[in-house]
Amino acid sequence: MPELPQSLARSWSSTLKLPKSTFPPRVSPADQAKYLPRCTDELYAWQRRARPAENTFILHDGPPYANGELHVGHALNKILKDIICRVQLGRGKRVDYMPGWDCHGLPIELKALQGQNGLGGHTGTAGAAEIRKAARKLAETTVKEQMKGFRRWAVMGDWEGHYKTMHKEFEMEQLGVFREMVDRGLIYRRFKPVYWSPSTGTALAEAELEYKDDHVSTAALVRFPLAAIPSELAGHDGLDLGKLSAVIWTTTPWTLPANAAIAVNESLEYTVVRSEKHGQLLIAKSRLEYLQNMLKEDLDVIVPAILGSELQGKTTYRPLFKDPDAQPQPIIAAEFVTAESGSGLVHCAPGHGMDDYEVCLTKGIAAFAPVDDEGKFTDKAFPSNPQRLSGKPVLGEGNNTVLQYVDSQGQLLAQHRYEHKYPYDWRSKLPIIIRATEQWFADVADIRDAAVNSLKEVRFVPSSGQGRLESFVKNRSEWCISRQRAWGVPIPALYHRGTGDAVLTKESVSHIMKVIEERGIDAWWTDDANDNAWIPPSLQDPSGPGYKRGTDTMDVWFDSGTSWTQLDITHRKGKQPADVYLEGSDQHRGWFQSSLLTYIAHQLASGKSDTPKAPFKNLITHGFTLDEDGRKMSKSIGNVIHPDSIMDGTLLPPLKQKKGKSKKQPASSRPVYDALGPDALRMWVASSDYTRDVVIGQQVLQTVNISLHKYRVTFKLLLGALGDFDKTKERAYGELHQIDRIALLHLANLVNTCRSAYDNFEFYRAVNAINRWANQEFSAFYMETIKDRLYTEAEDSSSRRAAQTTLFHIYHYLQEILAPLTPLLVEESWEHTPEAIKAQCEHPMKRITPIPPAEWLNSTLEQDFPDLMAVSSVIKALQEQARSKKQMGSSLQSFIHISLPDKSVDGSVFHQYLPELPDLFVVSSVTLSSQGEPVPAVIERAEWHYSETFQLPDGRQGTVYVFAPQDSKCVRCWRYMVPETSTNEDMLCQRCEDVVRELDALETSNAAANA
Repeated sequence: MPELPQSLARSWSSTLKLPKSTFPPRVSPADQAKYLPRCTDELYAWQRRARPAENTFILHDGPPYANGELHVGHALNKILKDIICRVQLGRGKRVDYMPGWDCHGLPIELKALQGQNGLGGHTGTAGAAEIRKAARKLAETTVKEQMKGFRRWAVMGDWEGHYKTMHKEFEMEQLGVFREMVDRGLIYRRFKPVYWSPSTGTALAEAELEYKDDHVSTAALVRFPLAAIPSELAGHDGLDLGKLSAVIWTTTPWTLPANAAIAVNESLEYTVVRSEKHGQLLIAKSRLEYLQNMLKEDLDVIVPAILGSELQGKTTYRPLFKDPDAQPQPIIAAEFVTAESGSGLVHCAPGHGMDDYEVCLTKGIAAFAPVDDEGKFTDKAFPSNPQRLSGKPVLGEGNNTVLQYVDSQGQLLAQHRYEHKYPYDWRSKLPIIIRATEQWFADVADIRDAAVNSLKEVRFVPSSGQGRLESFVKNRSEWCISRQRAWGVPIPALYHRGTGDAVLTKESVSHIMKVIEERGIDAWWTDDANDNAWIPPSLQDPSGPGYKRGTDTMDVWFDSGTSWTQLDITHRKGKQPADVYLEGSDQHRGWFQSSLLTYIAHQLASGKSDTPKAPFKNLITHGFTLDEDGRKMSKSIGNVIHPDSIMDGTLLPPLKQKKGKSKKQPASSRPVYDALGPDALRMWVASSDYTRDVVIGQQVLQTVNISLHKYRVTFKLLLGALGDFDKTKERAYGELHQIDRIALLHLANLVNTCRSAYDNFEFYRAVNAINRWANQEFSAFYMETIKDRLYTEAEDSSSRRAAQTTLFHIYHYLQEILAPLTPLLVEESWEHTPEAIKAQCEHPMKRITPIPPAEWLNSTLEQDFPDLMAVSSVIKALQEQARSKKQMGSSLQSFIHISLPDKSVDGSVFHQYLPELPDLFVVSSVTLSSQGEPVPAVIERAEWHYSETFQLPDGRQGTVYVFAPQDSKCVRCWRYMVPETSTNEDMLCQRCEDVVRELDALETSNAAANA
């Protein structure tokens, strides 16, 4: 090679096309504040204008309670919804996402009461009005704070048009649905047992219960003296009716004052035994051993066996807490009586048990519940001695007093502590009771089949959700919808002042709705009690006692369950199902179920369809958030992680203490995360398998940070490499190198994997695929292979432009697949995109993501790549051996010879790729030989060499040789030159000399033009 002119003696790095980009290596909070509105509010407004309404995707927001600070559970929920919406935006859809809040109900009312000392009770109109005022103010404040937090997480939606269940428009829609159900006969009032919370003074629905597995009750064996027995029993020798008692077992002794019957199973065998202390006892034959263990004595059998069917209807017994002259009570038959526990005879208190009520109802036995709203006994519990029980709480002192009295009468056989599952009020976290009261119910049995059938057309994620929701609906016959609280939508019922009879008709509800429309819903409580404006003309009678307004409010699940009325589907409210409902798995018994039931009832009541649809096409559920040890988040444990600490990088890692050391490291010196903004929080959500409980903690967040940093580095590399590129310089697929085509194959596979994952709502699969691609296929493979031609080739060379074309496609698709997950990062990458590319491309979040071209999915390349990588991995291992002995540094400081397993080199994959193998393996030279050919002598002459057998995926084996070059290194590209192109180690290779001469000529030409 001739010596270069002195004019070309320069810094060789200045002749390289090294990547340059303004894209910053780290996140800037100031920039984040600038990008946030662009990728949320502005984007949402744009798509509402630009996309056609008939192509709308609707995600209906299940309203969170407006009663507290946001936590990571909220983040999981809201960000999942946002990801789904953004995916649909990339599919060309117009997105309709209206956030909402559940503003009524007990949590907010209790919080309002705590902050308003001196407020009256919840039943009086004055007290109710004050409570409602305080609760409304609290809800408004909380909604504003929560909304601010949600928006900070880059959740886009119709924030200005959000719905609240306390909005007048919402309340009127809700009352309209209620009126339809009244008109169809689905709403009725009944005195029957309901779940009752003494701690909060209201009836509860099943969805408002939590079950505690370790609740402890006092279980008791009690005997009831028999008054009459069937003739089949009376004739047995030794049997004495005066000494004969039926034995029952109960875990709720406090319900004994309300006992109205004893139940047996018709098919069970019963026996009569003699106890020295307790006389003659009737018990299920299968429970005799249990009774002997409890009484700690051997019992003599008097009557070996008698069927329950012979006892029921013919046997009576004397009650324990009624007047001495009270009528004996019956022994009846019930299918729920089993021989697995207790005594085989069940004490029935129809006022305190759901099953008891149903079986007694068929026998004409009335429900009786001598317990008040606070869970205390009334005077009616023990009429002959009212002061003994009256005023005592049934879940405490009252229960103990009942047992003491039973014991004093010689009728308590035994008692013991019993640990079992028991329902608690999910708000007060205190146990509930079952208590018969006058309540309003919705008839679920009438619409249950239609509701279950509608679920057949719904897609459930995970699929187990279908069985769970169906089970809840199938096992429900009615829904207690009335609550004894002040903060909520009133049940618009009127009550006769004389008889107490309730009036609830389509006419009465319509009349009341007109008054509410004029005066507002608070007027139901604040208007004078005698204001006749609320009474329909047909009920007004000046000579009669008149009617008064009720004080019950609707169950908040009825509130939120009618939120589908807010959906704006091409200006036809609520007439079509939403595309997605997404909430926590606890909502199968809550919002999902109440939405389903009200929507089905609406369709049936309005006559819109005989085969109604569910309100959702896709129903998605997520788990709960746990710390790294699998524990629920709890302030008392101290494991709560606030979403802001993840975004702001202020979450402190746990400190590793040395053994024997207890001194804490100062907070100021503890390491913190980078402040990566909303994308950090969103990446945690996206990378989690939300269909089960989701873990969050130190290691998880560290992984999230690493991924986000990798994405930033990738964008910086891409933008730097594309600094002088635009679409006019794009090369056709046929002009690309094989390595470029492999990269596009990898990209197509990635995009298709992400599309599939997004379609199946499996976002973690997309994240895993992106991470694997970014680390292996892009960074470790493609970028390593193209650096030489990207940086050293002439600027407009076909080889360099081919690499840039490939990188442009990667950049384009990477923006689109990351847009739903990390919108701020994508917005930032667009901000720093070269203007020439911006001018020819649409904003990444406004594009419709295309399916990769079919030609990229090259099956031949798919088969070739594993062969190439099998050899590449062996080469890298051998190079590491050389590095460990300080024999080489850069991988370019090595030559490669491959002895192929084929008898002929020409037909092999490696021969087809030979011109590109130095780039692919990032070495200076690659030579090939076929099986049986001698090893080239140059290897033996090399300063060092290593060899290793490789095995191709099909099992064939060959040998790889890595050896030291015997030639000079090009000072510009660092490749080692073959002998005929180098004269000394200060010279350039032929390729670099040509590039430098071209640059020099261009510089001279520009200088002349400027002169």
